[in-house]
Amino acid sequence: MPITKEEKLELIKKFGKSETDSGTSEVQIAILTKRINDLTGHFASHKKDHHSRRGLMMMVGKRRRLLDYLASKDIERYRRIIKELNIRK
Repeated sequence: MPITKEEKLELIKKFGKSETDSGTSEVQIAILTKRINDLTGHFASHKKDHHSRRGLMMMVGKRRRLLDYLASKDIERYRRIIKELNIRK
């Protein structure tokens, strides 16, 4: 199930600098995390859906690259986003 506009706006308000800030790394990571968590539940009942699994792996890779970028630019923001979203590393 795709992420709704309301859920996306809520994430932007929580992690963004303003209500229209959808480009910062924190907001992009939060949106990707929400989509990844939703898709992970999908695979419990659809084990052979390899097409969607590829999309999931691409999202995980993109989130990893964004987290690496954030860690290299500002380690405190990186630690805060990891803690708030419960991403292990």
